[in-house]
Amino acid sequence: MAHLHCDIKSDVMGMYTSLEVILPDYGRMKDVPVIYLLHGLSGNCSDWNRFTAVERYAAPKGVAVIMPEVQRSFYADMALGIDYFSYVREELPQICSRLFGLSLRREKNYIMGLSMGGYGALKCALSAPKRYAGCAAFSAAIEVEQLVTFASGRMARELQAVLGPEGKIPPEADPYALLNRRKGAQLPRFFVTCGEQDALYQENARFVKALEERGADVRFEHWEGDHRWEVWDKSVAMALEEFFPAGKK
Repeated sequence: MAHLHCDIKSDVMGMYTSLEVILPDYGRMKDVPVIYLLHGLSGNCSDWNRFTAVERYAAPKGVAVIMPEVQRSFYADMALGIDYFSYVREELPQICSRLFGLSLRREKNYIMGLSMGGYGALKCALSAPKRYAGCAAFSAAIEVEQLVTFASGRMARELQAVLGPEGKIPPEADPYALLNRRKGAQLPRFFVTCGEQDALYQENARFVKALEERGADVRFEHWEGDHRWEVWDKSVAMALEEFFPAGKK
């Protein structure tokens, strides 16, 4: 696998930003599947390479992995800040197509993430379901309104920057509202994981039930574990096997 660290220009965000990229050694880039892999609240674009074996898991699957940087933005077009969501959902695939020759076709594109990144992955997949063949969310922070209710100090200030002074979750940022706009047949496949001791476990279980009730193709895997990298390393390996099973081309 080729591992690249890129500093790229984003017109949407009006700045340069960093990107970690893993590309397969063989095959035409336009033919390989692409995974957009999103980091969590306290992380950055280097996290997945530092704390998991994602490159080793991706190698036998022949997939490209794109890991963008969004700071602590909740993958939002911030009320008082930068348009991170438009960058990840709209501009980044165009950049990756231009720079690396990666496909924009739905059947070649997948999005995954942990915690805040799981929320971002769900937002992308539910708001633009025709762009992704699959979505994986690991320990996703789905019910952001709970964070708003109990946030204080720095987190409260950050959420005001993301959502505005009133702290209201707009429908376009609410996974439940986005899901209710869709029929099951319109949606990509979903793969959800969470540790059973994770504080976010119940909200992940609730959202899986909502996906099932909407007719989505969803698999939910959970086991003993908390909100930590041991769970997410296992999760990304399982997600790659779920979407790209061994022996299937």
